[in-house]
Amino acid sequence: MGGRGGGGQSAGWTTTLWTGHSSTSDMANIAIQRIKREFKEVIKSDEAQKCAINVELVGDDYRELRGEIAGPPDTPYEGATFQLEIKVPETYPFNPPKVKFVTKIWHPNISSVTGAICLDILKDQWAAAMTLRTVLLSLQALLAAAEPDDPQDAVVAKQFKENHPLFLETAQYWSHVHAGVPKGNSEFSKKVRRLMDMGVGEHQALVALSSCNWDMDRAIEQLFS
Repeated sequence: MGGRGGGGQSAGWTTTLWTGHSSTSDMANIAIQRIKREFKEVIKSDEAQKCAINVELVGDDYRELRGEIAGPPDTPYEGATFQLEIKVPETYPFNPPKVKFVTKIWHPNISSVTGAICLDILKDQWAAAMTLRTVLLSLQALLAAAEPDDPQDAVVAKQFKENHPLFLETAQYWSHVHAGVPKGNSEFSKKVRRLMDMGVGEHQALVALSSCNWDMDRAIEQLFS
C-alpha cells in the first residue's frame, strides 16, 4: 500500500508541474500577442505620425522594446527626444511593463542616476486595459506635470520646489547635453568645461553642478573631498 501511495503522489506531482508549465506558457503567449497588437497601435497612432511617441523592437523578442517620447512643448524638455527601455513581463497585461529612461533627464519623478520612474500606473494603479500607447503618453504628460511631493529623485525635487527658475534652466541644459536640444546655457557650459579641465568626466561634472545649484565651489568640494 505504501509503495502504491508513493507512486500516486509522484504522478500527481508530475501532473501539477506540467500544468503549471502550461499555464506559464499560455500567459507568455497572451503577453506576446497583446504586445504585438499594441506595438502596431503605437506605430499607426496619430502621435507616432507627429513623431511624439514611437516604439521599436530591440531584437526578435516582443518583450524587449525601446520606446521614444518627444519632450512636450512649453517645457524645458521641448525639442528633446528621450529613449526608454521597456521590458514586458510574461504576466502582461495583468502586470505593468518595467520602464526606465535610457536618456539622462533632470526631473523630480525620474532618477537622474538610474532612469527609474515614479509613476502610479507603472505600479499599483496599473489596469489591464492600459496599453503601450497609454504608458508612452502618460510619461510624456509626466514631463509636463511633475509631482515634486512624490519624487523619485529628492535632489531634483528640492531644486524644483526651492528654486524653480534654476530647475527649469538645469532641466533644459540636461536636454541640450543628453537629448538633442540645440541650445544650452553658455554659463553652465563654461562651468562644466572647468571641471572637465580638472579631470572630471562631463556627466559627472554635470551631476555635481546641478545638485549644487551650479555653485562651483560646492561642486568642487563634493567631487574632491
